[in-house]
Amino acid sequence: MYNRKTYLERLFQWKDRPVIKIITGLRRSGKSTLIKLFIDSLLHSGIDARRILYINKESLQFQHIATFEDLYREVMSVYKQVKQKLYLFVDEVQEIDHWEKAVGSLHSEDVADIYLTGSNARIFAGELATLLGGRYIPIPVLPLTYSEFLIFRQKDMHDETTFNEFLRFGGLPGIHHLQWEDNIIYEYLNAVYDTIILRDIIKRNHIRNPAFLEKIIQFIFDNIAHIFSAKRVVDFLKREHRPTNVETVYNYIRYLSDAHMIYRVPRYDIKGKRLLEVREKYFVADIGLRHALLGFRARDVSQILENIVFIELKKRGYRIYVGQFDDLEVDFIVEKDQQKAYLQIVYLLATEETIQREFGPLSRIKDNYPKYILSMDKHFPPDRQGIRQLNIIDFLLSEEFLM
Repeated sequence: MYNRKTYLERLFQWKDRPVIKIITGLRRSGKSTLIKLFIDSLLHSGIDARRILYINKESLQFQHIATFEDLYREVMSVYKQVKQKLYLFVDEVQEIDHWEKAVGSLHSEDVADIYLTGSNARIFAGELATLLGGRYIPIPVLPLTYSEFLIFRQKDMHDETTFNEFLRFGGLPGIHHLQWEDNIIYEYLNAVYDTIILRDIIKRNHIRNPAFLEKIIQFIFDNIAHIFSAKRVVDFLKREHRPTNVETVYNYIRYLSDAHMIYRVPRYDIKGKRLLEVREKYFVADIGLRHALLGFRARDVSQILENIVFIELKKRGYRIYVGQFDDLEVDFIVEKDQQKAYLQIVYLLATEETIQREFGPLSRIKDNYPKYILSMDKHFPPDRQGIRQLNIIDFLLSEEFLM
């Protein structure tokens, strides 16, 4: 197990605080391993092992814990034996019927410092939010970023081959336990994809037409980093002889978002200084899952790079928007700690036309916030009109903030 430093630090930051820690993220993104690493750290720090109760609902060992009553009895039984406050970990808590009732009671009775994981955002946004009203903290776990990918590949330094592997295979930690061959890795990614679709989307939302869902996923995966239009999805499905409407499309998109498979990035009007309701973008949580469904296509490299930068920005804790300036687009506006920056992502600045297209929107923004163009170019001229150019890989491997 490799140390995912950022997430462990966040868990320790909230350790023993009177809030429930909610660890969320895409299935197989490393939530269970993170818990095990955290438990190991607790043990090494001197916490009595009897005070640690780990319940993994994916294991038959805990099949007897099926309802909130079962969960409450299990925890209280251990608590009465130990006679000290517990550290309670419940992995995939959504598998326990009405789990929120037991968690709410245990929290109010101060029986345990509580850590929960789950692969569906809706259960936490709904049940827990209603019951606990602000007494919990979400800790989202993302697939590996490129710097983490290098650690898992046991590479001390970046090389072009490794980055190309990252572009092809994505950031699910499980691939690093496999034989490093395309067919084996994609077989694993397809299995993860099928599990997410079946358990976190179809079963959870009682979907009766999986083929229809598959077509919507295909469209969104094919159009990552592009402006989204529900009408285009409706027209696409009609051509596939699957008539539908905009409301149904957005319902299915919500199911995908709840399963942490995709992320919506809203559009922000830079001149009007307001969020817009339409023309958002969607990005996939793990680029490897996209390739498992569609195949790896080198011609999509610009979309792939923009998706990778998005995940990096999200892991670093930025609020992210797509920018609109008149009829021009800024790929990302990022905000953090009352600071802001603008980013354009491009594969290569190979032609004057590309240079004009990428610099144009940024040069028209007259505020003093930093402006960047990230590309795969290796050599850059001096800053142009105050716009700084960065190599994408250098950015991914640095920890510098953009502000």
